Amino acid sequence: MKEYKTNEIRNVAILGHLGSGKTTLGESVLYVAKAIEKKGEIEKKNTVGDYSIEEQNRLTTLTASLLPIEWANCKINFLDTPGSEELIGEMENALAVADAALLLIDATKGVEVGTERAWEELRKRQLPTIIFINKMDKENIKYQNVINSLKERLDSHIKEFTLPIFSNEVFVGYIDIINKNSYQNGTVGAIGADFKSQAEEMYNGLLENVAETSEELLEKFFSGEELTSEEIRMGLANAVTDGDIFPVICGSALQDEGIVPLLDSIITYLPYPSVGGLKQGIDPKTKEEISRKISHEEPLSAMIFKTNIDPFVGTISFFKLYSGSLKTGQEVYIPEIGETSKMPQLFFLRGKNQISADVVLAGDIACVAKVNEFATGITFCDKKSPIVYPKTEHPSPIIYVAIQPKKKQDEDKISSSLQRLNLEDTTFEIVRNPETAQLLIGGQGLTHIGYIIEKIRNMFKVEVEFFDQKIVYRETIRAKGEGHGRHKKQTGGAGQFGEVFIRFEPCSEDFVFEEVVVGGAVPKNYFPAVEKGLIETFERGPLAGFPVIGIKAVLYDGSYHPVDSNEISFKLAASLAFKNALEKLRPTILEPIIQLNVMVKDEFVGDIMGDLPKRRGRVLGMEQKHGFQEIIAEVPESEITKYAVDLKAMTQASGRFTRIFLRYEEVPEMLINKIIEEYKKQ
Repeated sequence: MKEYKTNEIRNVAILGHLGSGKTTLGESVLYVAKAIEKKGEIEKKNTVGDYSIEEQNRLTTLTASLLPIEWANCKINFLDTPGSEELIGEMENALAVADAALLLIDATKGVEVGTERAWEELRKRQLPTIIFINKMDKENIKYQNVINSLKERLDSHIKEFTLPIFSNEVFVGYIDIINKNSYQNGTVGAIGADFKSQAEEMYNGLLENVAETSEELLEKFFSGEELTSEEIRMGLANAVTDGDIFPVICGSALQDEGIVPLLDSIITYLPYPSVGGLKQGIDPKTKEEISRKISHEEPLSAMIFKTNIDPFVGTISFFKLYSGSLKTGQEVYIPEIGETSKMPQLFFLRGKNQISADVVLAGDIACVAKVNEFATGITFCDKKSPIVYPKTEHPSPIIYVAIQPKKKQDEDKISSSLQRLNLEDTTFEIVRNPETAQLLIGGQGLTHIGYIIEKIRNMFKVEVEFFDQKIVYRETIRAKGEGHGRHKKQTGGAGQFGEVFIRFEPCSEDFVFEEVVVGGAVPKNYFPAVEKGLIETFERGPLAGFPVIGIKAVLYDGSYHPVDSNEISFKLAASLAFKNALEKLRPTILEPIIQLNVMVKDEFVGDIMGDLPKRRGRVLGMEQKHGFQEIIAEVPESEITKYAVDLKAMTQASGRFTRIFLRYEEVPEMLINKIIEEYKKQ
């Protein structure tokens, strides 16, 4: 693959609802651009993009893949993303380096839940977008209904650049509105009489959009002067870049129909990397904001946006070169760790296939293997002109499950496996909870977690099973009370003796210890032993063995023996004092309370508002955000362990939520015995 300058590069993310045909489109563009000799098929498990065992087993994309092609003396880096919202991290990593996007629509279904989610992400980043209506070769296509749904549910600035041709309700070709040609059965011809007036009307509408891009063109248009083809091209490119037009092209990735106008439109109308202006970063020394022009003439700077763990190659780091140029063997600086590293062989990836590269220029996307200092989000640059680019922020996990290996000898292996996979996927969390003795993984849903478990089995040969997460409760007291503890033990030699009187009361902090002993009833050197004795006692509460919090303990009296007293005696006496006071202290159990921020469409608000009180939740408020209603509520964690699954069912998969731990609160009296029994069984 030859070297491409910044203005010859297009970085385009492919997005769409699950099953809209993104992988098939990837095969089609590779084939039409002659990057491959034969198209693969999802069912045959031989596509370039879906090359992992997990993707082939599930027949769906699970990780973003890079598909570079050469077209019209330019290079297009396609970034094919998963359609599942649970794999949002892969989409966000791709969008972080994309300069434009291609949104796929299934012609048989129109706008779907995943379409709206993808559109929301694209508009948040203001990425210029082309829409491809795929699967036009299917039966019973209601094309105008699809167009209407795009304009109503996505954006009114959607403009058709092609018009489908049907014969006996079968898709046989399309009309290129701008070039005024008809394409049927592989032949180019004039627009037929049936479509001429409609095509002319659509063309004139596009000319109006072009004219609106500058005062000069507007004046020329209204004076009746004809716009040149170059003015039309530039005007449309500016309108697309500014988000004033979202071109729509129809076709069939399976039949390779509409692929040529799609690729031509990407080169003609979508921006190259430097069009977006300056790339913002931070000076690692001064911490001040600085910017870098996207140009090969600027000092070197790049960011790792994705990491792959390959069992044979090792760690593969995907990077976008924002400025400068990079050659194999060049030394780069990593400002976040203050170290330099020499770059081994550079290459471009097409699926899993490596294409060797001697040099990479600004704006391009490339890869490097086995650089231990690299991880997702790391910036590398010229040591003389250091810069750190902001990392992509991902949503925190919304569901946790406990996992354990089926074979005990794999316990160490499972930890190292998870750590390695976490390099590849930073959106899942690993939590080892000593209180419940569970190893938890948190993810964006059961599909996400299932994929991680599958990778552990396939890549590291570790069989695991998973269980429900145990809720981490706490215990506390609800009343004041005094306790007396006296420890006395006589053996053959020196004995043990310690006596304490302690007042206990509830408090807002986890634990507060004070002493108000007068007259030396308990010597000062034993105060730490009393405190330590209470801390150790509070590690396992009296009701179900949960840690005890929210207690203030005041040591006010006691006695000691000049020979037999020691630290262990006062530690044990303190523990006895707490047990002695328990009946008066009214111990109870506390449960974790979570803040839920639930985003749903208007039509599902009633269902969610009705469901939350059934989960013992309290709705705090609601506000409109990005076309959704955001419901803010506080809910006990035990009631939402599978809320990710339940919310999908209640909202036809359109709802989503975030969760944040807030505090501990008392469990209702009627649930205490059930919790105690459950944990005593365990």
